[in-house]
Amino acid sequence: MKLRKLEILLEKVAGFENPTPEREQYQTPAPLAARLLYTAYLAGDIADLRVLELGSGTGILGIGAALLGAAEVIGVEIDETAIRIAEKNSLALGVDVHTITADVSSETERALIPPADTIIMNPPFGAQIAHADRPFIDAALAKADVIYGIFNAGSKEFITHYTAGRAEITSVIAADFSIPRMFFFHTDDRRDVPVEIIVLKRIEY
Repeated sequence: MKLRKLEILLEKVAGFENPTPEREQYQTPAPLAARLLYTAYLAGDIADLRVLELGSGTGILGIGAALLGAAEVIGVEIDETAIRIAEKNSLALGVDVHTITADVSSETERALIPPADTIIMNPPFGAQIAHADRPFIDAALAKADVIYGIFNAGSKEFITHYTAGRAEITSVIAADFSIPRMFFFHTDDRRDVPVEIIVLKRIEY
């Protein structure tokens, strides 16, 4: 499947019905999701592998991984409403994505998450709750050797320090995250937020 075809298919993925700012429930734009996924696909980190999406929301990244030939795709999400939407999205696009209800910030619930070959994620940026991205990074490093994540532009230095001794950054790709007016504090009809697709590889001991 070519990149443009993947992007067109991901445009069909429905977003959140009643998103909450506390959880930073912004739907990952299809062009950004497709770019992350195709980068992983070309690197050999999707096809025929178990792929785990942390904070899977309505499922756009996991669905894309399934479309690109992942052997198994598992989503991890705490919001039951989002999970129901993700199930409908998966059905509509003809793929099988299993979702686990779990809070990645809970050590107990994190134990329910199986290991994977590759992790894909768009974690909270910490705009509403400070350091909200850290449990996702920790969970990702505990569950897979390769992680593809979307982070605020300029996050490379923080992630390098935060994961020191545990992982190394192998790639940083600049991109934009287009956010429509959704919440009361938004002042623009649409804003393109600079982000980075960061690829992490766990250090083996």
